[in-house]
Amino acid sequence: MKLICKRCEIEISKQITELQDLKLLSKNNDKDYIPEGYFLQDSGKDNSTNTSSFIIINVKDLINSKYHSNTRRLNGCCGYDGLDGVNRVCINNHEIGTEKSDCWMPHYLTLNSDLVAFI
Repeated sequence: MKLICKRCEIEISKQITELQDLKLLSKNNDKDYIPEGYFLQDSGKDNSTNTSSFIIINVKDLINSKYHSNTRRLNGCCGYDGLDGVNRVCINNHEIGTEKSDCWMPHYLTLNSDLVAFI
């Protein structure tokens, strides 16, 4: 599967597969939370994207995207903490999700399922 931006339908991820073995997740700071090539889908509340359904992928699996033009959303000391809302957009400037990649947290990307879709 791949992910696309719902607004412009551009691909925003490499090929990814749903992660079945949750033992592969890492909660270590400054490390990938989810291995490359995988995704998790969660129906729980994610405060960073204000959505009740979201998809988690490895930051390295994201393509055709850039950082938000609102620099107030790009806070962090060594990366991006994602505490100020959506900080990633597709290359056509449509909001897609929140990168969390600061040194004091595991690294991953939370995608708002209202803004992205699987193909």
